[in-house]
Amino acid sequence: MRVYKPLFIIFLASILSSCGDGLEEKKESISIQIDHNNKKIQSGDAINVSLSNPKKISIDSVQYFYHQQKIGSSAASETISANLEKPLGKNMIEAKIFTEGENFSIQQELVLHHNKAPKIYTYEVINTYPHDPDAFTQGLEFYKDTLYEGTGLNRLSSLRKVNYETGEVLQKVKLKDMYFGEGISILNDKIYQLTWRSGEGIIYDVNNLKQLKTFSYSESKEGWGLCNDGEKLYKSDGTEKIWILNPETLEEESYFQPVTHTSLSTKLNELEWVEGKIYANTWQKDGIAIINPKSGAIEGIIDMRGLRDQLNNTKDIAGQDNVLNGIAYNKNTKKLYVTGKNWDKLFEIKIKEK
Repeated sequence: MRVYKPLFIIFLASILSSCGDGLEEKKESISIQIDHNNKKIQSGDAINVSLSNPKKISIDSVQYFYHQQKIGSSAASETISANLEKPLGKNMIEAKIFTEGENFSIQQELVLHHNKAPKIYTYEVINTYPHDPDAFTQGLEFYKDTLYEGTGLNRLSSLRKVNYETGEVLQKVKLKDMYFGEGISILNDKIYQLTWRSGEGIIYDVNNLKQLKTFSYSESKEGWGLCNDGEKLYKSDGTEKIWILNPETLEEESYFQPVTHTSLSTKLNELEWVEGKIYANTWQKDGIAIINPKSGAIEGIIDMRGLRDQLNNTKDIAGQDNVLNGIAYNKNTKKLYVTGKNWDKLFEIKIKEK
């Protein structure tokens, strides 16, 4: 028996390997077909899903899933029809295929858009205030009627307490040279400041701007914008995702994806929570997206073109060309303020439908 046991093991391993190769071959030979009347699939639309099986591989049955929720089942050659409601954004259609006592899964990416075009808004300038033109604005937020600002650039990044009416910097903390400062948000007397590519953020005491500790990112690789709803933090990272963070552990618990009726949005930069919605700058765009955080739907876009024409300075730092980046909402006065990177003005604005 000692002589034949190794041969038996080799023979068995060969059989298992052959089975595994066969399963992989089947996976590569079959694909998911998604048919829809329009190029863009929107929430509530019916789609037809079937399998493309050119090699006529034997299939007993198929179960279909969208974002891990079952949407139908069929025999091998049949098509199912399904109405997709949520989640919006980039997700997977999965087919679990049963064949000859085995099963395996294949996937196909799909982008589900909102079913309504965003409303278009414009603005009216109510007041204008001085703003430090050396501030490369990355985060802007009111807390108890006081304005706080986070700025970026290597070796120049800072956290500031500002008199918004005069532009005077009341207190300033310089970040370590290794950090490129990004968005800020203030919750429960703590200031949370992101850094761009260092993989971590910084927590301060809002009363004295003393650094308390740092926290590490999880799945997201970069830090862009940050805001909060009074309970949880919302973080953008330059991708199509806005992450929802636990305020105690800073763990990225989940995410949603902002979409319009035709596009999936990326490069959302500075974030601000405004009466149940998230207002977001888009990097290098003269506009602000109004996002429903419950669904990810971009319900409005504020056309901010023309605002830069009211600046007195034309300073261009790091090729950024004075981009709009900075939204602050004072929930006590219900007033909205915006500025940009190296802008010499802070604007109080009123939003109105175009």
